[in-house]
Amino acid sequence: MTYAVPPTRTAAVVRQLRNEIISGELPPGTLVKDAELAARLGVSITPVREAIAQLSVEGLIDIAPNRTRHVTKVTQKNALELIDVMSVLACAGFEWGVENLTSTHIDLMRQRQKEFVEGLRAGNTLAAGAAGADFSTIVILASGNRELQSMVDLVVARTLRILAMGAESELWTTWIRGHDAILELLDCGDRRGAVERYRQIYVEYRAQVESHLFDVG
Repeated sequence: MTYAVPPTRTAAVVRQLRNEIISGELPPGTLVKDAELAARLGVSITPVREAIAQLSVEGLIDIAPNRTRHVTKVTQKNALELIDVMSVLACAGFEWGVENLTSTHIDLMRQRQKEFVEGLRAGNTLAAGAAGADFSTIVILASGNRELQSMVDLVVARTLRILAMGAESELWTTWIRGHDAILELLDCGDRRGAVERYRQIYVEYRAQVESHLFDVG
């Protein structure tokens, strides 16, 4: 999978910090300090502050009234709420876009699915998560509704973070099996069936998060 080089220092800092939060390198509750981050990343304070503001919008960093910043903590309640929101947005985009898919789109989805599986086998959850997200993005963008994709983008990082928390669980398997089934249905021309199978992924995913992911702690 190829990744675009961020066009600005702020974008580079956003990507770096987002990846560190999703992977758990910056654990929930970690105090975020501008100067320390700027020194570690070799940039000035300005792009760090701009990046923190962006990640706050994405829900990955909490900014308290006294202006202290912490990596957002994940609870079962907000995880389930996030899944419900993501389900509404992504399933709508998938339904709107599926009828516009061409053979080229489906080939790209198959490639992203391959990268998804390979990333997991290599233990690279960041690459796997990005490829898995792209699988859905291809369909959502086929709908032609870029406003919807922008809304999905705001919550996708938090969704990937939940998946990373369950790296050793069956959460990933739910998506792999679901994607494989969707590709088979699309190959057979059953686009309505593909939409229903996509919805089912979220039903199974939510149930697993509710039942297992927060058992410890």
